Amino acid sequence: MTRFFSLSPSLRPYLSTIYLTEIAVPDGGRVEDYLHPEWGNMRFIEGEAPLASIGGGPATPVPHFVVTGPTSRASYFAARNMRVWGIGILPAGWAKFLSLPADALADQSCDGNTHPAFASFTPLAAALRQVNDVDAAAALIDARFCALLNDAPPDDPGILAAHRALVDDEVSTVADLTTKLSLSERSIERLSHRAFGFSPKLLLRRQRFLRSLGRFMLDPSMAWIDTMDHHYYDQAQFTRDFQRFMGMGPRDYAARPKPILGAAALARAAAAGAAVQGLHQPGG
Repeated sequence: MTRFFSLSPSLRPYLSTIYLTEIAVPDGGRVEDYLHPEWGNMRFIEGEAPLASIGGGPATPVPHFVVTGPTSRASYFAARNMRVWGIGILPAGWAKFLSLPADALADQSCDGNTHPAFASFTPLAAALRQVNDVDAAAALIDARFCALLNDAPPDDPGILAAHRALVDDEVSTVADLTTKLSLSERSIERLSHRAFGFSPKLLLRRQRFLRSLGRFMLDPSMAWIDTMDHHYYDQAQFTRDFQRFMGMGPRDYAARPKPILGAAALARAAAAGAAVQGLHQPGG
């Protein structure tokens, strides 16, 4: 079960959600699922750490404070009994709270307890273990990020403008981005890697795919042809994108159980307005 919590208004430009996922598996088994490509996340894990991999690599145990950068590939995980507090970090939040450029952790995760870029968040793990009430725990996370705003660097308006352009479904090419942002292609390329983790071309391709996937997650009875974004030329192009971003074809994905992400997509859409994190509107 995944539950999403509201954010303070001052955090909405920077975080997508605070969420709690609780998994209980009988008889020592594991539950398997795939996270979709998304923006950065911090996760604080209590209980047995899951096995996970990004992009089809070997699954290895996850640190109890794991930070994942923006991803362009699905993340497989296999979990037993655990409780996970998560914080979704939008591109403006990555720049606000972290000194690390987004592309330094793109399609990667790290141990937040040992990486110096995340030292200001390590006390949260111990603090969360002391709080039994879930609403109080969510408020604790919210308050910690609010406190960090006091000494954070000024906002970069270019990041917010670029993010708004990326979630605009009429922006489909790098040329559209240059027009929308009144920036050169070279400037957009630099901004894109630093703040979003990937090239603008790949980000636009990812958004096109996520819009299609998001429709399916909200209604798995839909045929793929009906979920496809209008910028796809044909179903073959969509299938190639699906393989690129999820590591499997759409038919194989539809047939797989989605014990965590299926319900989470509906809960996320109800709480935050989008079935997947990559479709969140910046600023809430």
